[in-house]
Amino acid sequence: MKFFATVTLLSFSLSAVCEENPGNRNAFEAAIDQLVSQHCYECHDDLTAEGELDLTALTFDFSDPKVFSKWTHIHDRVEKGEMPPPEKAENFSGKQRGELVALLGDKLREADRADIWKNGRLPMRRLTRSEYEDSLRDLLALPQLDIQSRLPEDRVSHGYTKVASLLDMSRVHLDAYLDASEAALLSAVAPSVKPTPATKKRFTGTDLFASLTTFGGREAMFFVKDGKMTTLNNENLKVMTPEERADSKLELAIFRSATWPYFGYPKNFRAPRTGEYRVKFSGRAVRQVRDFRIVPAHSPQPISFRARQPSGPDVSGDVRETGGWMDLQPENKTFETTIHLRKGETFEYSLLGLPVPFIRTDGGFFYDFPPMPPAGHRGGVIQWLEIEGPVVPKSWPPESHHVLFGDLPIGEKIDNSSLAVSIQSENPAADVKRLFNRFGKRFSKGPLTDEDKAPFLKLAQNRLESGVPPGDALISAYQAFLSSRHFLYHPQRSSPHTVANRLSHFLWNSIPDKALTNSPPTEIEIQAQRLIADEKFERFVNGFTNEWLDLRDLRRDIPDNRLYPEYRKDDYLVDSMEKETRAFFGAMIRENLPITYIVDAPFTFANDRLARHYDLPKIGGSELRKVELAGWSPYGGILTQASILKHTANGTTTSPVLRGVWVMEKILGEPPPPPPKSVPAIEPDIRGAQTIRAILDKHTKVESCANCHARFDPVGYALENFDVMGSWRDRYRSLEKGEKITGYDPAGHPYTYYVGKFVESDGQLRSGETFADIHELKKHLAAKPRQLARNFLHQLTQYATGAGVRFSERDEIEEMLDACEADGFRARDLLISLVESRIFLEQK
Repeated sequence: MKFFATVTLLSFSLSAVCEENPGNRNAFEAAIDQLVSQHCYECHDDLTAEGELDLTALTFDFSDPKVFSKWTHIHDRVEKGEMPPPEKAENFSGKQRGELVALLGDKLREADRADIWKNGRLPMRRLTRSEYEDSLRDLLALPQLDIQSRLPEDRVSHGYTKVASLLDMSRVHLDAYLDASEAALLSAVAPSVKPTPATKKRFTGTDLFASLTTFGGREAMFFVKDGKMTTLNNENLKVMTPEERADSKLELAIFRSATWPYFGYPKNFRAPRTGEYRVKFSGRAVRQVRDFRIVPAHSPQPISFRARQPSGPDVSGDVRETGGWMDLQPENKTFETTIHLRKGETFEYSLLGLPVPFIRTDGGFFYDFPPMPPAGHRGGVIQWLEIEGPVVPKSWPPESHHVLFGDLPIGEKIDNSSLAVSIQSENPAADVKRLFNRFGKRFSKGPLTDEDKAPFLKLAQNRLESGVPPGDALISAYQAFLSSRHFLYHPQRSSPHTVANRLSHFLWNSIPDKALTNSPPTEIEIQAQRLIADEKFERFVNGFTNEWLDLRDLRRDIPDNRLYPEYRKDDYLVDSMEKETRAFFGAMIRENLPITYIVDAPFTFANDRLARHYDLPKIGGSELRKVELAGWSPYGGILTQASILKHTANGTTTSPVLRGVWVMEKILGEPPPPPPKSVPAIEPDIRGAQTIRAILDKHTKVESCANCHARFDPVGYALENFDVMGSWRDRYRSLEKGEKITGYDPAGHPYTYYVGKFVESDGQLRSGETFADIHELKKHLAAKPRQLARNFLHQLTQYATGAGVRFSERDEIEEMLDACEADGFRARDLLISLVESRIFLEQK
């Protein structure tokens, strides 16, 4: 697809834009004034100013951003038939509407092109926190580098952090970059002259766990022998011999998930150094039945590991999953994985989707555990475990060290150095200059002149002259460079190097590799396809879904334990729904699927937990796999995935307003205006006396409210059949009225809630189409592929370039859509069309 490798020259004269004819200006103003005064002043003069828009005071100075924004808003509302509103437009002919749209459109395009020519398409754009970290991971060959937390949070606009105008720079930022870059550089230095051999430790018997039980009562975790819980206690443990404690017939049985309070880690293990550790263990899935006996499970039991400090149940600091998901089977099986630990950390067993006991509220240090199901409590058994590490790199010093110091010899640490080893040089000044030049060429966002390099070389030279060792002098120069504009800012001037940088940060969130840097501009499609096929493309999938679909907010709210007790501490479900959306979107791009799959698709990705959540046929294990959906299923498509439905609810109630607004903005590209400041928020009734729809019906009887709500409420109504976690429901839950439901939650606490009024999910779109339920709404939305594709291009443009589609670029978006229409607006085709466009390739 090279249909945008070259673009037609702009069809206007720059001199005509910058030196307008005063007569033409007056003719334009007179024509606009005539149309606006006749058809718009009734609602938008100085006395009414409906929507805070006073057209009598609005000037024609299109170089003023506020004026430009208001005229753009007017243009778009008139073009869509929203201004004047239909009930007041009987004297406003189609010809007059077309004239007003054409006049304003020409002037807005003209003014926007002039602004781009004068000021550029967008301001200089700083790297985001994630771009900075990923770039250093790749450049320093440190895939596990973790420095994002050292940097200030990036500001967010409509879900996006990649917004050039918000990526500011302050003294706080500079100090943080100096700190983060120093940490990254020191992590890259060899920790010793010779590699330290990996240590290996094997855990069996009582060494598999630091204690005899864990928080949650005896049912939660215990040692078993010959299929029964042992009678071990702290007293007899003290007199056991090492051989008895290491008894291979002793097994560790776990029947709870690793959510606080919990400390299920092996006895007496701390990582001696930061690095990768190989873990090998034997285990199986089991069920706990009466009298603390264990029997084989009926299905796999997912397990992972979590890295943490060995500080008991009250963990301060970072607790993070590592090693991936594995599935224990009903028969013993040996598993191998690799986990990443920092110095001093340990790792704990993390069985997924099991109860999470909490301390009882009636006093005393006791825990409730859910009553035993008929088939018993699900869980897993660990027979033995080995850990070996840190894994020694294939070459020494490691690759990260060579990035900084090339092949200079290393020696033992010296007193006046901050490095773990000394960097030896017979000609420090020459080596420092040579190595910095190499570093600058690889790390810079564009070509460096001698003038650009001079201050960094001078810094290193001054450090050498003050007696600092050459390694430390280089680190100082590198640190300064990584905190400078040469690394922190995306280049603006159009060049092949600039395009390569822009493409790699778009699809890899990082710097271009040599193949991309050395490729000619004519091969941008080939290179884009190559980047998509690379495993680093997963960074785009994660980053773009975080920003476009707001997945970063997925864990913002937790379900109300009173109304939705079954979801209590169900981290496995939340993690699974996140993986589902990322896997689905990744497939849309890689498989070049139709854009309509955003709203409806014949498949999804599911595992055992999602299959239960979506009422799909039973699936065994944690691995997400492609699952074909039955025609009656309300799922399929991003629109009804649990991740979307969760983060558009608040954990206690769902809101047609919130969900409808989100769909209009993120899926259809028609964001409604913010509500008037004087309008109070709509409070749901969790007592069950009235539904949210009844409350909204009262609210929208006010004319000023009804007009806006007609845009998004109907879409939200169709999504009301999904609860706060995206599971199907026919009736609302409440705390007071309806059919009484009782049971025990995953923490073992009894609950009571009520099922009351039925959900009403029918509605009528503003465009006139009616629907009875989510199935019919999906059909209406899928019948608008061009609109879905247009919005997708707009969202991609913001993420790829740091700025949204400008007014003068709208025509080019329509050209891309024209070119992709014949093949059904496929996702990868749309992405490729963007990277071949002038919008992406140029900044002027």
